[in-house]
Amino acid sequence: MAARHSEQVNGEDLTAVISGVLTGSRLLVAVAARSLSAVEDKVTLAQFRMLVVLSGHGETTLVAMAEALNVNSSTAMRMADRLAAAGMITREVNPRNRRENLMRLTPQGRRIVEEVTVRRRDEIAAIVARMSAEQRRALISAMTAFSEAGGEPPVDVSHPLGWPEA
Repeated sequence: MAARHSEQVNGEDLTAVISGVLTGSRLLVAVAARSLSAVEDKVTLAQFRMLVVLSGHGETTLVAMAEALNVNSSTAMRMADRLAAAGMITREVNPRNRRENLMRLTPQGRRIVEEVTVRRRDEIAAIVARMSAEQRRALISAMTAFSEAGGEPPVDVSHPLGWPEA
């Protein structure tokens, strides 16, 4: 493997920052995978992503869903077909545009999203509890800045799953 040169931005060495973010993201991916493992016999990761989008946005069209998931419409349609057959989403004709179908979560689909989210929140809470108060404050500051730089809207703490305000 070739040695990587230090990356510089405005004279600042970013190699340590990038390494720290990559390590942290690896931990978060592991937490996400473990939280999803309890329902992996019911939904795939891609299907779970669709459920999460519906949970955060309420009803949506197939085209909007495909855009949100960054997949083509036929892929989104196949995912929706499987989730509808499993009783996790419903689809009905849009009364404002009869050529479109609207998708929304069923109570079963919402339970899956909530179960996975609670497991993820509990595991993150256990990790954060092992940090000092000073480290937790630094983490809040760093993650807020990182999320803002990446264009991620802040969560709505009043929402039970922490979704951004619509």
